[in-house]
Amino acid sequence: MRVIVQRVSQAAVNIDKRLHASIGRGMLVLLGVEVEDDESDADWLCGKLSRMRIFADAEGAMNRSIEEEQGEFLVISQFTLHSSTK
Repeated sequence: MRVIVQRVSQAAVNIDKRLHASIGRGMLVLLGVEVEDDESDADWLCGKLSRMRIFADAEGAMNRSIEEEQGEFLVISQFTLHSSTK
């Protein structure tokens, strides 16, 4: 699995000019999955993302997780993360 993660104040996916999904404060996750990936890889990744301390605390330090922020995830399939650009 490969991911690109971005902390967002809001994010949305529109398909054919129609809102398909949206979140408020949280993480936008572009996710690439390979044939070799299995459920244990997904479990590990979910735990890792949930524990990442990328949200600011009261002093402005990046010291809070998405769970502490009561944030949301927006996960988008992105198979091109595994593409060969040689």
